[in-house]
Amino acid sequence: MEKYHLRRFDKEITDYNEIKGIIQRQEYLTLAMSRLNRPYLVSLNYGYDVKQKCFYFHCASEGKKIDYLYSNPRIYGQILENLKYLEGKCSYAYRSVQFEGEVSFVEKDYEKKHALQLMVDKLEIPALINKTKEKFMTDSAIENVVIGKINVTKFSAKEEKLTS
Repeated sequence: MEKYHLRRFDKEITDYNEIKGIIQRQEYLTLAMSRLNRPYLVSLNYGYDVKQKCFYFHCASEGKKIDYLYSNPRIYGQILENLKYLEGKCSYAYRSVQFEGEVSFVEKDYEKKHALQLMVDKLEIPALINKTKEKFMTDSAIENVVIGKINVTKFSAKEEKLTS
């Protein structure tokens, strides 16, 4: 296994609560995947389960992403919190979370509902949360939904501060 480390420890974020905060504030994550030595990159909205330290996403039942993930479920992902351009420094202030993990597909309806609840609670405007859940979380709707689960095996995070 290759061992890389952060060269600038002053940029490292090690506090899980800070990492969790970045995850909870953002709407999209980007996944890198590979199949037959060909890379593929996709951005997805997500729900995050704090207790299980896993991400959920929904997707179509067929297509390039599914083909890649069934062929090779190992992924690398990133969530970026863009803070602002640092004028005169030719740099950006940001916070980012990187993670490694494996994708599986959720089969049990109760877990699909849990995943969808996390996503709706995160992304929907408060006035529409209940209507959205009524529409998309029925037993018949759940049957046809494809939910991916990213079981995270490793987190790392770093930042470029506004004061830099």
